[in-house]
Amino acid sequence: MNAYTRVRLGLTEDWPTIFAYQENRWAELADARAEDVSTSLDLLQSLHLRWVRLFSSLQEQDWKRGYLHPENGPQSIEQGVILYDWHGRHHTAHVTQLCQRMGW
Repeated sequence: MNAYTRVRLGLTEDWPTIFAYQENRWAELADARAEDVSTSLDLLQSLHLRWVRLFSSLQEQDWKRGYLHPENGPQSIEQGVILYDWHGRHHTAHVTQLCQRMGW
């Protein structure tokens, strides 16, 4: 959801500075730890529908817009999407490996 917000900021503002956050701390909050995983999967599915709608609407020049990450410097929308693609695949691999290890 942060990635989605970052892209929208990059599309609507002139290279805004986004904020960094402690992902590991977010993962420890009650809604992340105690909620059924199906809630997160529903949220992810809805988010992906919004991504598709947004990306489908972009013009070539929109992909060159971006934002300033306080730790990683300037990132274009195109670079951000490549990063988030890797990030999503990375998380999927973690879940897949856990399911295999646990026999789920």
